[in-house]
Amino acid sequence: MRPSATAGLRHVALNVKELEACERFYTELLGMRVQWRPDADNLYLTSGSDNLALHRAAAVIDPESAQRLDHIGFVVDEAGDVDTWFAFLKSKGVAMLKEPKTHRDGARSFYCRDPAGNTVQLIYLAPPARK
Repeated sequence: MRPSATAGLRHVALNVKELEACERFYTELLGMRVQWRPDADNLYLTSGSDNLALHRAAAVIDPESAQRLDHIGFVVDEAGDVDTWFAFLKSKGVAMLKEPKTHRDGARSFYCRDPAGNTVQLIYLAPPARK
């Protein structure tokens, strides 16, 4: 028998070569705050109810054992916030991958890259997907 449902996805861990640049991206640009810094190679950030771990990657990452991450997403409260975030991040020189778009279900989002090359989505989730 399957256990009860989880409480949801609230933690993502990323291996990054440029830990300091990624810390600035997620704190200074996206507004996360440092939750815990156990040592110089590991950092845990939060927006309040989530946890993003940044771990300094080895100088060389073995492509055979490297995990394949598609993207991570940050939810915003209003559809218009997507466009505001897009303009703000673009003005800060963040690499943009896709322009803001409204999806079939009413969600609206865009994609950009963090300094480590990870794809980051900012998304408004239309009701009832926001639960």
